[in-house]
Amino acid sequence: MARAVPAVERAFDVLELFLESQELSAPEITAQLGLPRTTVHELVGTLSERGYLMATARGSNKYRLGVRSFQLGAAYAERLDLAREGHVVAEDIAERCQETVHVGVRENAEVLYVAKVDSSHPVRMVSAVGRRLPAHCTALGKVLLASLSRAELDDLYAERKLEAMTERSVTSRKALRKELDQVAADGVASEYRESNESVACVSAPVHDQNDRVVAAMSISVPILRWNDETENALRDLVREGAAALSERLGFGG
Repeated sequence: MARAVPAVERAFDVLELFLESQELSAPEITAQLGLPRTTVHELVGTLSERGYLMATARGSNKYRLGVRSFQLGAAYAERLDLAREGHVVAEDIAERCQETVHVGVRENAEVLYVAKVDSSHPVRMVSAVGRRLPAHCTALGKVLLASLSRAELDDLYAERKLEAMTERSVTSRKALRKELDQVAADGVASEYRESNESVACVSAPVHDQNDRVVAAMSISVPILRWNDETENALRDLVREGAAALSERLGFGG
């Protein structure tokens, strides 16, 4: 376990007091935590500047949780909803195709798997919820990258090298942009042995109620079961699954 940072621990101690109290003053925080008054004022000041605390009124010495705390909680709740709803839809899609289905989100230049339903076949893809992979090497990641503007994409890879996971991985920014343009036009991505020599994959975007691409759904297939007919059928099915998950998240388009 990494060494705990005392200053960070004290900041969290302050925030966690508000789990029990809606409003607290600096003296009340000082009394409850047993910290020096100067330390509490510095912590409260820093947390207020970052938006995690805010004064209850102009000139008041009482504080409550700020909007940044709400945003973190909302992001956490959204992820939980996405994982839960994603698993429900993934189960249906996996049952229909008998292959492994994932739901993932983008975190910077990586894909994070938040839901997975395994194939019923004895030969299946080895993966796990919580695993991360380079976005440019996966169909799921390419769908998410394709939702970015050109400026956002350039900024994301300004100081990142496109590392290869297999000999077929995309390692050129120009080639990646060209492929992402095609993915954006098609509304679906395919990947053949780019993240795993033994696996092919198709993926489609998942939208939220504001028409933002917040996730993607993918179907992964060992290459021994992969052919053009399978790819075409699964492209249609993954679109259907992503649309169903989007609807469950409030998308009306």
